[in-house]
Amino acid sequence: MPTQEVPFTKPVEDSVPKVDNAIAVGEDLDFQRRWWKFERVIWSFFLLILLCDALGLFGRGWLAKAHARTPDGALDLKYERIERASTPSIMTIKLGPSAIQNGQAHLFLSDDVIRPMGAQRIAPQPATSVIGNGGITYTFPATAPPATITIALEPSFVGAHHFHLGIPGSEPIHATVVVVP
Repeated sequence: MPTQEVPFTKPVEDSVPKVDNAIAVGEDLDFQRRWWKFERVIWSFFLLILLCDALGLFGRGWLAKAHARTPDGALDLKYERIERASTPSIMTIKLGPSAIQNGQAHLFLSDDVIRPMGAQRIAPQPATSVIGNGGITYTFPATAPPATITIALEPSFVGAHHFHLGIPGSEPIHATVVVVP
């Protein structure tokens, strides 16, 4: 049996009074205040993200740059402590006077610089390289300090990578690079 539709007999009325014969939409000030507070929190969060990025917390900025030196001045290392995966960077090593002996300088790099941090190229080219003791020992021709060695890196593994480098007979430099996606 079909049902009969009954037309509305009473018009729908707005419970909010009209002002100047305009549409009344109503308002909920408690909700509006909560929404404004939520917006301030979100804008503060976005501002914090932008500030961290500008300072280099996500790589390539003031916080990302690092510098380390051995106590005897044999090694001086400049690198980025925060790097991006698959993004090239440069590690610069300066050898002091005590690192150069008989026209040569020997530099030990741990395996962590070679594999996880993706050493691409070393300049100048070493005369010899010897694998052993958890890394590679390079021999460079050097005549006068400061001799500078640059290593082009392109890390492919995300995470914290601990490495060390040093001159035989000198205190090594221990450092950490955090690679972010």
